[in-house]
Amino acid sequence: MRVGVAADHGGFDLKGQLVERLKASGYEVVDFGAHELVSDDDYPDFIVPMARAVARGEVDRGLAICGSGVGACVAANKVPGVRAALITDAFSAHQGVEDDDMSVICLGGRVTGFALAWDLVQTFLNARFKHAERFRRRLNKVLELEKREKT
Repeated sequence: MRVGVAADHGGFDLKGQLVERLKASGYEVVDFGAHELVSDDDYPDFIVPMARAVARGEVDRGLAICGSGVGACVAANKVPGVRAALITDAFSAHQGVEDDDMSVICLGGRVTGFALAWDLVQTFLNARFKHAERFRRRLNKVLELEKREKT
């Protein structure tokens, strides 16, 4: 599985730890930056290119990290075709994929420790969309909304 990762200064350290663990676990990691710690960088500069890669199918899933995870989530969700959520618990990490076909997990580098973050990322990456009729119906409504709102 190809995993896109991106973080600003607030998620820089956590991203580095997660990239190392992902690679050691056999994932192919595409790192969209930041590649150096710059305290006044801007999360959209890294999150949006990663989210676009998810939307285009260039990576299978995405991991977006900023200080709280909120800005990363807002930015990722502006890219059509991406479904991103700020995740702080294991249930949401798998349920977001299984029921809502979530494609990007967002984490807060200043509020989520590495051990929890790694558990959440593993849970997210191991989850699969269920394709049940009710989930497809709901997802289709979201996709229709996205199409209408682009104009």
